[in-house]
Amino acid sequence: MKKRNIFITALAALVTVSACRKLDVDVESQYVNGNFPSTSQDYAALLGTMYTNLASNYAIAYWRMQELSTDEAIIPARDGNFDDGGQYRQLHYHTWTYDHPNVTGIWQWGFGGINNCNRLINLTATSKVDSTTKAANIAEVRAVRALYYFFMMDTYGNVPLITKFPVDTLPATQDRPKIFAFIESELKAIAQQLPSKSTNAATNVLQYGRPTKAMAFALLAKMYLNASVYLGAGTDRNKDVVAMADSVQNNTAYFLDGRFRDIFLPNNGPQTNETIFAIPYDQQIPGNQFTRFGFYYYLAQAYGFNVGLSIAMSTTPEFYNRFNLKGDVRNNTWLVGPQFYPDGNGGFTNQPVYYPNSTTQVVITPDLVLVPPKPMDLGNTQASQASGVRSIKYYPDPTIIQATRLNGNDVPVFRLADVYLMKAEAILRGAAPTTVNGALQTPDYLVNLLRSRAGAPPVSGIDLPGILDERARELSWEGWRRNDLIRFDMFEKEYPLPNDNLSMNKDTRRRLYPIPITEIRLNGNLRQNPGYEQ
Repeated sequence: MKKRNIFITALAALVTVSACRKLDVDVESQYVNGNFPSTSQDYAALLGTMYTNLASNYAIAYWRMQELSTDEAIIPARDGNFDDGGQYRQLHYHTWTYDHPNVTGIWQWGFGGINNCNRLINLTATSKVDSTTKAANIAEVRAVRALYYFFMMDTYGNVPLITKFPVDTLPATQDRPKIFAFIESELKAIAQQLPSKSTNAATNVLQYGRPTKAMAFALLAKMYLNASVYLGAGTDRNKDVVAMADSVQNNTAYFLDGRFRDIFLPNNGPQTNETIFAIPYDQQIPGNQFTRFGFYYYLAQAYGFNVGLSIAMSTTPEFYNRFNLKGDVRNNTWLVGPQFYPDGNGGFTNQPVYYPNSTTQVVITPDLVLVPPKPMDLGNTQASQASGVRSIKYYPDPTIIQATRLNGNDVPVFRLADVYLMKAEAILRGAAPTTVNGALQTPDYLVNLLRSRAGAPPVSGIDLPGILDERARELSWEGWRRNDLIRFDMFEKEYPLPNDNLSMNKDTRRRLYPIPITEIRLNGNLRQNPGYEQ
């Protein structure tokens, strides 16, 4: 839900700037003496533009690149419906091209956000607010810029490094290690200037959705965990992962929420205890689209809303098979089998949901049996419409409106559970366990904190494959699956569907997306990633 009302006034100021195009035009400022920001409130509203842009693509287009390229999510066609020019199929089979709409759109989203951050840093540096407020505002913008750069580095690898606005020369591609070093240095430089999560509810409302010290530590932990991917095979930063995880835990205002489902409800927000950084959404533009694309429209009325929804997005049978632990409440984040009316508390009644004007109960099946010759197509019978396990992790919002069909559930980017799992993995990869709050945090101990909350059986002697499976259970549909599979050298693992007439491109160079061809044509200083040359 939208929690930062102060940012609403910033919507009109949002500028969309592509990274590397039209750099020779005159810069015209929207500000004159009469409207130049002058108060702390003015600058707080101005900073809202970077959050509006962040939300605009994170929970759908960026998410699709991270999840539809893995076993975690899939959008099959249904008798040609939802094929959308093959863009989802290309993500599934790793056959995307340098003009894929998500490849181009997310590049422009990320570097538009970076350029806007650079603009905000310039404006804030010349402000007349007190020096303490100015330093805090600039640190906040630099933290968001670092997050954008992490998304771009992780997704595209070798990208331009742009730190000023306006840009006077066409920026050149920089190698991934240089981008890594820039993000690391930025986060280390500003971490102590960022606020800490408080035990005061009112303070947390103001900080929610904005960078904190823990956000910087969690992002550094994520970078260090993937150092062998970003910096080269054999690079070991696992000790640093543990140190950053402990830095998060040193703030005891972070602790696991008692109920897993509460983290993802439509009214989630600053009251969650383990959310380190989230992107707030409401039902207006932008909003998250998980219910719109990933629900099942024959269940809409049973869940209390009457809007047009898709039937398309689900998960693969292979991924769903990991949700096999007895008593694990995370199993309930999926819709599968005979369907019943929800009880409003995350459970179900014994009242079946029937198809309209029918006595046939709705039954969702995990299988995805393709119907050739149309590629990655299930057909469009009633049975095939119900094929594919649906996620309700971001629980359907009963107040969803027809005008937008968007959800108000905020989407976590970093939360404490992920920090626990990163630390457990780093220890299994060679780092020494540490004692926090009187407990020696071994991998088993850390995973069992999550198992206990979920009501799942405890582990004993967990290994790295077990950690990957636990990350799947805990973090499904939170945007980390591509990142995880690449780190585990499993991004190219194929999981063929019955009757499939296509196969996955297993070229490991596909672990990076291409630089959009439109950007290269406009900026000759950009260098295409290997494997995508014209």
